[in-house]
Amino acid sequence: MERRNLLRAAVLGGSAAVFGGTLWRGAAYAAPAQPGPGPYGALGSPDANGIRLPSGFTSRVIARSGQTVSGTSYTWHNAPDGGACYADGSGWIYVSNSEINPSGGASAVKFSSSGTITAAYRILSSTRQNCAGGKTPWNTWLSCEEVSLGYVYETDPWGVNASVQRAAMGRFKHEAAAADPVRQVIYLTEDETNGRFYRFVPTTWGNLSSGTLQVMVAGSGTSGSFTWANVPDPDGSPTATRSQVSGSKSFNGGEGCHYADNTVWFTTKGDNRVWQLNLTSNTYELAYDDSLVNGTAPLTGVDNITGSSSGDLFVAEDGGNMEICLITPDDVVASFLRVDGQSGSEITGPAFSPDDTRLYFSSQRGTSGSSSGGITYEVTGPFRA
Repeated sequence: MERRNLLRAAVLGGSAAVFGGTLWRGAAYAAPAQPGPGPYGALGSPDANGIRLPSGFTSRVIARSGQTVSGTSYTWHNAPDGGACYADGSGWIYVSNSEINPSGGASAVKFSSSGTITAAYRILSSTRQNCAGGKTPWNTWLSCEEVSLGYVYETDPWGVNASVQRAAMGRFKHEAAAADPVRQVIYLTEDETNGRFYRFVPTTWGNLSSGTLQVMVAGSGTSGSFTWANVPDPDGSPTATRSQVSGSKSFNGGEGCHYADNTVWFTTKGDNRVWQLNLTSNTYELAYDDSLVNGTAPLTGVDNITGSSSGDLFVAEDGGNMEICLITPDDVVASFLRVDGQSGSEITGPAFSPDDTRLYFSSQRGTSGSSSGGITYEVTGPFRA
């Protein structure tokens, strides 16, 4: 489905935008209505894990940094970050990065069809500050290094095949990746104040060993048309990839990235925005802009982003009040959950189980505020189909 731009009224001078279920009508840049509870209703009191959830939802702790994962002998990594889920027969696997430097890497937890943890193990080691990443259609995990001249590593969620460094995907401060099976490309964000938005075009779809790195070229505004240009020197040395193509569009701190239905969304933390690229028309626009809602919408500190089969976008907060917020296809912005008592942390790695009944995520630094205090959670409940 095509998502209508949440702030098209404000940005382009239209007539309506929606916040928290309340329709705002008036002139461009008028003050929006106060947000409401959204499609799942109001958040309840903190549960035993300190998580505020809508009625009908429950949470459990899956893993804690420095402690063995329940039912296994594996010690969970520090600073859990980006994640994804994979079908595994009648069960599934949740993969999680480790955003520490040095070491980094990624781990996985395996679940049975009933949700029982059956195994946990390492899938990537000896890398640096693995922040976000992305799932491929051929069921590998792209783990991205958020360091200068960082690499993308392709890893096996089952832990059978060795991880592979994918140098052709460019060397820069990688954040997230999102696969587009229609155009057979991988979109990539860059976590720099003047970062760029890229796509990697593999020589052969399904094989990331070679291909062409391209960068988005567009004007300086918040909407318009865009094109792609080849990056001459993807290894980023001596000239950074973001500085190689004249006219490439600058973004303030690229973070999460999600593809669905001929659209790719990505977040920029420096200006608290969610961007939307309409790939059939080669146009871009804002899907969310905190500055235009005068702080009245619940979403602040945008970071990792994922989607559900309902078309809802789930956006994790880095800071703010430690929430995962959603943006619905009807352009409602609302809080879905909030983690209490962990203001020194950030929400990372939101990902749905293959049947869309369980949402996984982490509090990167937990109650301690340190990388050794990370907590990974599961939320179960009546998610919209």
